[in-house]
Amino acid sequence: MSKQSQIKERVKEQYGKIALRGDSGSCCSPSTNCCGTIDNNSSASGIDISKTVGYNLKELDSIPQSSVLGLGCGNPTAFAHIKTGDTVVDLGSGAGIDVFLASNIVKDKGKVIGIDMTDSMLDKARQNAKQYGYSNVEFRKGDVEVKIPVDDNYADIVISNCVINLTENKLDTFKEIFRTLKPNKKGKMVISDLVTSKEIDRDSINISNWCSCIDGALTKENYLNTIRQAGFVDIEILDERLYSEVEDKNNNDANNRKVTSITIKAYKS
Repeated sequence: MSKQSQIKERVKEQYGKIALRGDSGSCCSPSTNCCGTIDNNSSASGIDISKTVGYNLKELDSIPQSSVLGLGCGNPTAFAHIKTGDTVVDLGSGAGIDVFLASNIVKDKGKVIGIDMTDSMLDKARQNAKQYGYSNVEFRKGDVEVKIPVDDNYADIVISNCVINLTENKLDTFKEIFRTLKPNKKGKMVISDLVTSKEIDRDSINISNWCSCIDGALTKENYLNTIRQAGFVDIEILDERLYSEVEDKNNNDANNRKVTSITIKAYKS
């Protein structure tokens, strides 16, 4: 099995465990160790972690609590300016937190589609939607760097929260996002993700660290350039904050990697 396949399988395995366990203490939050290990002794709730990355209690109280797992690094829905009637696609939708937030905004005239590659996450999200009567949402299985399962020129907005850094081929992922958006700047992407001060050489990649949203992260410059290469225009950083610091193996503070959470907006030209 290639390293790319190993990474993908490990991500699916760990996210599956999170869905079955039904709480936080794992992926992509500043107080936890992400996909590499699940800290069963963590006292941080999904609500607590989500508040630290930009969600407020009022909006979290408006959606199913079982959808709030504390997996993100930002709050893209807060910056997306979603409107009633919009069609929104959420990549790496997990248990549905951002899907349900967007659903409350687009209302019955709109539609929100969550995309995830983990069966247990999809099951959890669909159960949440059914139990709480969300009729304008749908959850589909898909690998976002291979094929996003929506039509060309379909979405008004694509959102994502700390997911693209987990993909192996980020350019392919952004090209897929570009394909699904409406043309002529009618479609936009608003994503929260992690970037790093120093990228890891591919020969030194650690699968657990990749799952921890660390080894797969690009520098901010390379991340923005990849978005440009996919065809996006009017790229803007909406929010930026220090997320964590990864210690150098030799305990040399000067070589520590700083991981930053950024929220980016870009339009399909």
